[in-house]
Amino acid sequence: MKRVVVAGVLAVVLAGCSSNSAAQQPAPGVVQRSASPVIPSTVGGTVPVPPATMSTAKPTDAAVPPEVPEQATAPPPANAGPLTARNLPTPDKLGAGWKTYTDPGGAEAGFIGNNTWTRRRDPHQASYEALPSGCAGKPVTGSLPIPAYALTGSYRTADAQPATTLLLRFKGSAQAADYYAGYQARMKSCGSGGDLSVKQLWTAATAAAVSRAYAGAESYVDLSVVDGSTVALLATTSATPDQQAAWARGVVPALEEVIDRS
Repeated sequence: MKRVVVAGVLAVVLAGCSSNSAAQQPAPGVVQRSASPVIPSTVGGTVPVPPATMSTAKPTDAAVPPEVPEQATAPPPANAGPLTARNLPTPDKLGAGWKTYTDPGGAEAGFIGNNTWTRRRDPHQASYEALPSGCAGKPVTGSLPIPAYALTGSYRTADAQPATTLLLRFKGSAQAADYYAGYQARMKSCGSGGDLSVKQLWTAATAAAVSRAYAGAESYVDLSVVDGSTVALLATTSATPDQQAAWARGVVPALEEVIDRS
């Protein structure tokens, strides 16, 4: 993905994509206010100006950017609640010559490597950054549920191209279906001619594939699947994304087999 990259892509993917530029995640939970009294600053020594404070309300809308980007202060865990590497397809199920990839991270990547191929993501930031951004089409509005957990797995294709699978686990199947529907609506309305162009390859009831291209930059194949309470977004860099429709159909069963496993 342009930002990540299936966060990947799917950067990848998945890495991700909204009608406004992506901001992808604060740490989950309530932001605590300072226990010390706050003394307003002044302008010209006379007008008190209260300092900016973050909301203490827990975020509820994945279509709204997080207030603060995810801060990389330590390597992320390899698991995200119940989501582990067991919920990601093994590379041989995605294609001959595919391998898992231990992403070293770094300042540009926005995270510190944890010496393995999976890493926990902040659910709000991950689900927001996955939405398309920079589209020329009419923006789709409406709130989207925030998942309870998010996990990314990194791969390399047979020709050493980066690929990512992002798993979003919701509290229930209804929330997963709502997010999936909102994601699909935004991808379908993205259109072409903007910073991001999206072309539909095929659509089924619980899966869809598109080619995603950034102006003057990378192109990707994006596969999205919903199963039970989990949405999976698989994205891989490709020089010929419009020719990957059959491949995307072929790996749907590999995702459905594991992504909603307890």
